[in-house]
Amino acid sequence: MGTHIGTRIYTALNGLQVGEDDQGNRYYVERHEPQGRRRKRWVIYNGEREASRVPPEWHGWLHYMVDETPDEAPVERRPWQAEHRPNLTGTPEAWHPPGSEYEEGPRDAATGDYEPWRPS
Repeated sequence: MGTHIGTRIYTALNGLQVGEDDQGNRYYVERHEPQGRRRKRWVIYNGEREASRVPPEWHGWLHYMVDETPDEAPVERRPWQAEHRPNLTGTPEAWHPPGSEYEEGPRDAATGDYEPWRPS
């Protein structure tokens, strides 16, 4: 899956590249300052168009949470922060609980603490 032709044309005419992440995704802002609104920001994905491939620091910039790009003002990584991982839903690497249709093994026993609601 590549970028749509309309996005490529719009980017060539109006885009100014402001950065690139470690996955090769490129980030753009409108070349000219518009009247009465903010400059548009967007990403051109390197490969599959999947929003979960945008790292948190670039997500913040894309959604106007910060004004500076991560290249201009690097975000300090905390020791407890995990490395970015893409959304694995719908892939063979997705997590499935034991006993599900996709995972072999016994299902966990019910605890017996569930009481269904009964209308009165």
